[in-house]
Amino acid sequence: MEILAFGVQSDEKPLIEKAFAGQHEVRCLDVFLNRDTAPIAAGYEIISTSVNADLGGRVLQTLAAGGTQMIAQRSTGFNNIDLDVAERLALRVARVSSYSPYSVAEFAWTLAMAVNRRIIRAAGRTRDFDFRLDGLLGRDVHGRTAGVVGTGKIGEAFTRIAHGFGMELLGWDVAENPACVALGMKYVEKEQLLAESDLISLHVPLLPSTHHIIGKEALARMKDDVILVNSSRGGLIDTTALVTELRAGRFLGVGLDVYEAEAGLFFLDKSLEGIDDDTLARLVTFPNVIVTSHQAYYTEDAVGQIIDTTVRNVADYLAGRRSDNVLVPALPAS
Repeated sequence: MEILAFGVQSDEKPLIEKAFAGQHEVRCLDVFLNRDTAPIAAGYEIISTSVNADLGGRVLQTLAAGGTQMIAQRSTGFNNIDLDVAERLALRVARVSSYSPYSVAEFAWTLAMAVNRRIIRAAGRTRDFDFRLDGLLGRDVHGRTAGVVGTGKIGEAFTRIAHGFGMELLGWDVAENPACVALGMKYVEKEQLLAESDLISLHVPLLPSTHHIIGKEALARMKDDVILVNSSRGGLIDTTALVTELRAGRFLGVGLDVYEAEAGLFFLDKSLEGIDDDTLARLVTFPNVIVTSHQAYYTEDAVGQIIDTTVRNVADYLAGRRSDNVLVPALPAS
């Protein structure tokens, strides 16, 4: 059987081909799945999609009409999938429920320290042989307070690094993580965490209840010199409100690996044509902001685990097996 994989990065292609070798043929495309590219999948029973694929109702209808029966998404998040429509169309949808939490947690810290110590500005200067220190003043994180919003596997990994730095730890989640408590984390209300933290990192999924969890009111509660990091999902932050606060001169630094309107931008080369997203264009002009293109997960370890899980999801579908990775059909209510 030949499997069609959308949105495959050049680094991923040999890994995907090797993982499926001896089992199935795989056709790798660098284009992303959306309304325009969905017809390409006609005749393919199984397709694999990337994190920013458009799997809304219209795309799913096109896939089903073309004969697709199984979608293996190569990511953990599934806010881009209309699960109700998929269920109605009898499409099997599976995801990668977990992969290396260290990839994202370590990258979140990379962003935090890069904005704190002005690494981008410093590196740009030295390329021009400008070795002044003006404007490069950072601060120790030791002894300061880290607020971790979401303390699952990735949040826990981030917390362990914060503990290693010797930081005070505040956490907020629907349930406490005993491993974080053992590190000295104090669970508090979200409002208290926002008000008292010197560094805030977001590690919750994007759900209706978490959409714009960091909005105008939440941003107003934060310290003027806070460091804010988001390596989870762009929709957690109201970017327009964030730009307003940045224009007012607030925040020591902001590190964003995700953006709420990243579809159609991230993973693509827009350097020649530019972009018409005024909010993103304004955001990247602030000297205390770093925006990267959803690369926190992008390590050999994590990508390898994602691909291996995708291969197993395909094998489970063909064998009629079910796993915790399956989103559709939904598990019956107990």
